[in-house]
Amino acid sequence: MAFSSRLLSRSKQLYGSRTILQQEPQRVIPVRYFAKKADPPALKGDEMLKNIFLDVKKKFETAIAILRKEKITIDPEDPAAVNQYAKVVKTIRDKADLFSESQRIKYTIETRTKDIPDARTYLLTLKEIRIKRGLTDELGAEAMMMDALEKVEKEIKKPLMRSDKKGMALLMTEFDKINGKLGIRKEDLPKYEEELELKIAKAQLEELKKDALEAMETQKKREEFKDEAMIDVKSLDIRNFI
Repeated sequence: MAFSSRLLSRSKQLYGSRTILQQEPQRVIPVRYFAKKADPPALKGDEMLKNIFLDVKKKFETAIAILRKEKITIDPEDPAAVNQYAKVVKTIRDKADLFSESQRIKYTIETRTKDIPDARTYLLTLKEIRIKRGLTDELGAEAMMMDALEKVEKEIKKPLMRSDKKGMALLMTEFDKINGKLGIRKEDLPKYEEELELKIAKAQLEELKKDALEAMETQKKREEFKDEAMIDVKSLDIRNFI
């Protein structure tokens, strides 16, 4: 059950960042927008805790039910296995009403940066968020964005504030140029999200494989199992462990 618990934990993880320098259609590092829900009415402490517990319980049971039906092959080197695992995770996310990785990133950025007044601190915070989440800037977009900010601030002869509509328009124009240079298009956002989810699925399968091997190594050290050969991780049917 410990192994299946780790599987469920990984399947629930929701793992790329995109600039949101103004409250308008954004640019540079893509991520899909999602609508905010209205704030729920105020609840008393006990009732709030009860509702949270019931919500988490419902999500957990939904995830378990799906994992008991779907076949998962622990083979991070097999694109078909990675794709299947990503589909299972997406099904859990959709049925349990969980955020996608893109939505989590967007939410993190919004909450961490809503009170930041200047563009420079904002961009530095985006970098900090990216690093903490273990994401890589493979395109070198951050350096280009900072260069663009330097150019704009040199032109306006002062630090760029996010409330400065004229200055922000200049920066957005520079970001459009970066998008063109990097080949980033708004219509490709779904493709970027899919690529991100597949990377996450592969990383999770690698962790599951590691966990499975460690569990088998530990079991093999026990006297009653020491003469048994270790099975291929790919042959494991996780449904038998849930």
